[in-house]
Amino acid sequence: MNRKLKLIWDFRGPASQKTAEHHCIHLKEFATIEKLHYYEVDLNVVSEMHAIAFITVDEVDMKIYRDALKPHRGQLA
Repeated sequence: MNRKLKLIWDFRGPASQKTAEHHCIHLKEFATIEKLHYYEVDLNVVSEMHAIAFITVDEVDMKIYRDALKPHRGQLA
């Protein structure tokens, strides 16, 4: 069974939520254009000044996403 990984981008500042929302659009577009599978694209608002955008992918696809999109960090999903 393949592990799922969550690739994460952090956004800070008063516009962090809007920036994370916009980044989610680009994550979905990239996956569609490249014909890559993903489980979820979403965002979490950590605080008023910090939001994250993330995509959950199979471990086998992680390098393609990582090399093209440069996430700030990752974790097991």
